[in-house]
Amino acid sequence: QVQLVESGGGLVQAGGSLRLTCVASRLTFSVYAMGWFRQAPGKEREFVARISWSGGTTDYDDSVKGRFTISRNNARNTIYLQMNSLKPEDTAVYYCAANRLGIGTGRSPSVYEYWGQGTQVTVSS
Repeated sequence: QVQLVESGGGLVQAGGSLRLTCVASRLTFSVYAMGWFRQAPGKEREFVARISWSGGTTDYDDSVKGRFTISRNNARNTIYLQMNSLKPEDTAVYYCAANRLGIGTGRSPSVYEYWGQGTQVTVSS
């Protein structure tokens, strides 16, 4: 079955950087819009960033705009999330997700068909 596997999480001090990676398998990766979401303890899963199938269109939540960058390499079935200037409020489990319907369908988690298992990001103050 389809697999999305995230990696790159960890513990970092405020102001530091991390790069998350998500590798997809058993799907036609290049036709899927992809997204990053996060979920902090006691909170709902929230949108972070998304990217179109071609990589030509990206979208960010205001809370991460200017600090995070989403990118993809279709030859490697991989998306990335470069996170700079991290803040304690960025602490969460980060998930990647795949959306066959395309980036125009919005930011809701409900439009994403496949999900990874998540990777923990902890930012200390």
